[in-house]
Amino acid sequence: MVRVGIVGATGYAGAELVRILSGHPQVELSILTSRQFAGVRFEQVYPALAGSVRLTCEELDVAKVCDLADIVFLALPHRLPMTLVPQFLERNLRVVDLSADFRFNDAAVYEAAYQPHTAKDLLAQAVYGLSEIYAEAIRTANLIGNPGCYPTAVQLGFLPLLEAGCVDAAALIADCKSGVSGAGRKASVGTLLAEASESFKAYAVPGHRHLPEICQGLEQLRGAPVGLTFVPHLTPMIRGIHATLYAPLERAEADMQAMFESRFHDEPFVDVLPAGSHPETRTVRGANHCRIAVHRPPGGQTVVVLAVIDNLVKGAAGQAVQNMNIMFCLEETCGLQAIGLLP
Repeated sequence: MVRVGIVGATGYAGAELVRILSGHPQVELSILTSRQFAGVRFEQVYPALAGSVRLTCEELDVAKVCDLADIVFLALPHRLPMTLVPQFLERNLRVVDLSADFRFNDAAVYEAAYQPHTAKDLLAQAVYGLSEIYAEAIRTANLIGNPGCYPTAVQLGFLPLLEAGCVDAAALIADCKSGVSGAGRKASVGTLLAEASESFKAYAVPGHRHLPEICQGLEQLRGAPVGLTFVPHLTPMIRGIHATLYAPLERAEADMQAMFESRFHDEPFVDVLPAGSHPETRTVRGANHCRIAVHRPPGGQTVVVLAVIDNLVKGAAGQAVQNMNIMFCLEETCGLQAIGLLP
């Protein structure tokens, strides 16, 4: 059994980790920490898990986590993990960090989008945890920078096109929508029901902080710079990401459907839907799947890719567990077989 600790267990991503791992047949949840709910039983914070999780949330004690766990998931706001990761690694604990602190190769890129980085020396050691691309490096890694939700959907959607070199990578467009849980569990006027319901808006058009993460990934796939216009939107739903991706074709003869089906044939969590399909976010709600459909509008020279994920599962906690499975040589699907919720 893999002993697991979760630091920041009562935020949305942390709670989703608890939910998934409580049913994982190869995992023992050994310690949960929460600054806000220290001393409170987890089932009192999330009654849906009553009877499944009997742990009490604790204040963070790095030494105790290391004594009780083989791997720790950090579900904390950006900036905090960089102060903790060195302490965990020094004690030979493997780490999956769900913040952005260890997703970047270049500290300057991270600092331009977030804040100063205090553990720059560890960036070279960290492996970017997009499982469908970096599984071999993940297998032996001690530190995983778990991808963001928008970056997961966008990179998976563009992946076959960039690998095949059949599109103009200088003119990519990602038009993306997210549910309000993507903003986290903190109180915010913009995510109140009365503010977000029955409304729809774009935000961060001049520069969302996920843009440099997406560009880093796409450029590594292509081996050269890319040009990407990324526009995120807030939708009046709780969870889900819908990415509509556009790319100008340079090889019009390419069979897009066959290309996508071939690339993801052996990936258990990427479903390429039949030609002409339109994936819906509700079909992946609660599941660790990315569902993709590829279109080429009649008479056009643009390929349109539709990709949907649950931002809290494949876009956060589920992908983190997928990475853990790879790291401990378990079946990649272990504990992640949940089917998307029905309407």
